[in-house]
Amino acid sequence: MILSIVLTCLLALIFSVLGTAGALALPKMREKAAETGFSVAAYRRIGVLQIAGAVGVALGPAVPLLGGLAGAGLLLLLAGAAVVHLRKGDGMAELTPATVCAVLVAAYLAVLFTWSR
Repeated sequence: MILSIVLTCLLALIFSVLGTAGALALPKMREKAAETGFSVAAYRRIGVLQIAGAVGVALGPAVPLLGGLAGAGLLLLLAGAAVVHLRKGDGMAELTPATVCAVLVAAYLAVLFTWSR
């Protein structure tokens, strides 16, 4: 149960912070958008999706289906991030955050559906 709480809080924090920075188009996020070839508007939409994922993950222990859908959505966003990094020819340093977050989301989903049974 403690693992579930830790993963839920960690993922909600990570994706709410990243999503808010993207949705507000903070200067660092504008730079990232330009580096990856996204418009600022597209980066804002990704930020909104990250915030939605964070909310869904946070509600997951109470509503497992919602948490599962949110986790799946975040995994899709992270897969997209990995594809962007690979297409850009980025090294492991740039790919590692998306990979670590994907592992955390996968662990969250495993714990969520094991715990909710």
